[in-house]
Amino acid sequence: MSRHRVYVDGLACWSPRTPDWPSARAAFRGEAALLDPPVRRPAPELLAPTERRRAPDTVAIALEVASRAVAQSGRLATELPSVFSSAHGDLAINDYMCATLVAEPGAISPTRFHNSVHNAAAGYWTIGTGCMQASTALTAYLNSFAQGLLEAASQCSADHHSVLMVAYDIAALGPLASVTTSREMLAVAFVLAPERGPRSIGQLDWQLVTAAVSAPRARSPAAQALAVNAIADCLPLLEGIADGSSFELELPLDAALALQLAWKPCNEPE
Repeated sequence: MSRHRVYVDGLACWSPRTPDWPSARAAFRGEAALLDPPVRRPAPELLAPTERRRAPDTVAIALEVASRAVAQSGRLATELPSVFSSAHGDLAINDYMCATLVAEPGAISPTRFHNSVHNAAAGYWTIGTGCMQASTALTAYLNSFAQGLLEAASQCSADHHSVLMVAYDIAALGPLASVTTSREMLAVAFVLAPERGPRSIGQLDWQLVTAAVSAPRARSPAAQALAVNAIADCLPLLEGIADGSSFELELPLDAALALQLAWKPCNEPE
């Protein structure tokens, strides 16, 4: 299969113990510790006050990293198609709805039901930014980050247009916590561009390979501590970028297909 190239013009990540990319990069490099105590979830400032109060954790962290990545890229949010990927969506709301349906079905909150759909974060993003570009919401269980990155990179390469990619998940609650492995909150966002620009931080070559590969494990203690979240497949890529040098990586997409990545920082000589 042919190899394609995109450029990363914006990168952001958020967790309660690494609330921005600089703190995450330092932790992954072993130069700083994870925050203790952890910080509270961010407030989605691009939303109106009423929507901000109603927004669940999934929306708050997704919009936080999306806003930061777009700002770093220097592009307008209204110009960017987007891909939002999450393994589980909002597990807290799902737990609430299941419990309420058992105890008192007529008491379901319309607002929480509205926020339970898998494209809620994408919807809030387009509302808050006024973006009329195409938006995709997808899930692929524990391969959700890799599949989201593939979708965004494919759109970027095929349409020759920059694309925002966001991946996020939160902790499971109640009985759902016994059947999922997601803990804490984690979100990451990239702005992918078809050509190198003045704000590009690295080039990402990608291709599909027919191979059964295992998910790479996080190497640093900091990344290992964050790997309890359902989108932990993003962490080896973030660790590699944090190291500041070229590397290659394979992320499983399913039992027989993988996404092969090759990263090169833009500050390296050609």
